Amino acid sequence: MRYPKRLFDIIGALVALAVFAIPIVIIYIFIRLEDHGPAIYCQERIGYKGRPFMLYKFRSMSEDAEDDGNPRLCESDDDRLTRTGRFIRSHHLDEFPQLWNILRGDMSFVGPRPERKFFIDKIVERDPRYTKLYALRPGIFSMATLKNGYTDTIDKMLCRMEMDLDYLEHRSMATDLRIIGMTTWAIVSGKQF
Repeated sequence: MRYPKRLFDIIGALVALAVFAIPIVIIYIFIRLEDHGPAIYCQERIGYKGRPFMLYKFRSMSEDAEDDGNPRLCESDDDRLTRTGRFIRSHHLDEFPQLWNILRGDMSFVGPRPERKFFIDKIVERDPRYTKLYALRPGIFSMATLKNGYTDTIDKMLCRMEMDLDYLEHRSMATDLRIIGMTTWAIVSGKQF
């Protein structure tokens, strides 16, 4: 499945960039107009084979969101979110720049969400099975994200891990297409997750 999946990812990312070019530009402009800071945010995450990579997102928080150096998970009423950021995050539009991560080979359309090492260490303290997920490229879409939403606690991360491990055991192109379809429908229909 590895090579067909990679080919699907490359073609899919190129098509998505072409189809969503206008919304991507509009989001970029809105972020820049709101506080004049950079529109794209990059952060180190851990990916395939446990290797670090830089994940790209549209910036949804103020520039000084973690100036104290302490990693913090985003909460639903987080005061660090900008107006534009709150909207794009709630509709998962902040993830458009990850299409570049897919083209680079850092990520796939479907796979476990990539996490920061700080939080992975906390997860592994409680359940070392997390490292099995290094066998997969992390993804933009996953059943765990669809069912569990953004994670704001370690307990939610552990719940997400269980679903990701299930995906690892039962993955297929048919499963990937189903997850992409369900997630796309959820976003288009305005479902918050």
